[in-house]
Amino acid sequence: MRELTYVARHAVEWREAPDPKLRSDQEAIVAPVAATSCDVDSAILAGHGFLDPPFALGHECVARVVETGDAVITVAPGDLVVVPWSINCGTCDHCRAGLTAHCTAVPHMAMYGAPIGGSWGGLFSDLVRVPWADAMLVPLPSGLDPVAMASASDNWSLSWRLVAPHLKNKPGARVLVVARGSIGLYVCDIARALGASDVLYVDPDPGHREIARSYGAATAETLEPFPHGFDIAVEATGRVDQLALAVKSLAPEGICESAGNHFRPGELPLLDMYLTGVTLRIARDNVRNHIPDALDLAASGKVAPERVVSHVLDWEQLPDVLPEKHLKPVFVRADS
Repeated sequence: MRELTYVARHAVEWREAPDPKLRSDQEAIVAPVAATSCDVDSAILAGHGFLDPPFALGHECVARVVETGDAVITVAPGDLVVVPWSINCGTCDHCRAGLTAHCTAVPHMAMYGAPIGGSWGGLFSDLVRVPWADAMLVPLPSGLDPVAMASASDNWSLSWRLVAPHLKNKPGARVLVVARGSIGLYVCDIARALGASDVLYVDPDPGHREIARSYGAATAETLEPFPHGFDIAVEATGRVDQLALAVKSLAPEGICESAGNHFRPGELPLLDMYLTGVTLRIARDNVRNHIPDALDLAASGKVAPERVVSHVLDWEQLPDVLPEKHLKPVFVRADS
């Protein structure tokens, strides 16, 4: 089979790899049918990551099940499934507590799309081995478009977690979104659908702001501190100066969720945060725990994640197109 491999800054190529084989009766082999780049993939391709190439890339896709072990009961060959980005067993103490990104059955941070916690391959590959099929794979609900939901492996479901639980606890909250990619736009869509009273989306890209406005958000090109302006802030830029502006705009006891990959250091306004009583969470998502709820919202018809998809492209175009700067390209297998 082939796997798309990151080889240098702004460069990827197909490389041959052995076809994956089942190693236990709990495993599955899947074939991605609609795969997309995570916001962090853009940073990796730009050379801002902390891992040296080469390595297989990609950790967001909807796939078709090709083969399953005898003990697998929740999916079968032919099913369309969401493949979560992190590897998890479903039975260790962390997994049972919902901390699926911290599974103790595998090395710390084990994931697709980067050689962290072992080499698990990438979801821009012709075939992928899933070590615990029942624990990991989530069937795609009937009627949902694999192209629109290609990001459910990570960014879509992460975006649900960034804002949905907080809006449940504080209905009608005011939401600030400081972003540069798909995560912030998904958050705008979800926040409005779940009853946020006001959403302000901040992004220098005019095309992104247009999509945010289609979700009912107000928009701005840049952000000045807006003291006590928002109950919830979501930062997804990877820039500490933007995170600082977000937390300085929170109301007393406000909540800031940071989904940015902060590869570069910076300073936060800790005294302001102390005086305001800010809660700040900076974290990778325990995504497997949130995929079902995120898919349920997508199936409700209250949201339109397809608006964030910037291009629908053929699978064979991956090496040429992926390094280009696109918001959310989805690559589709012709035989899917």
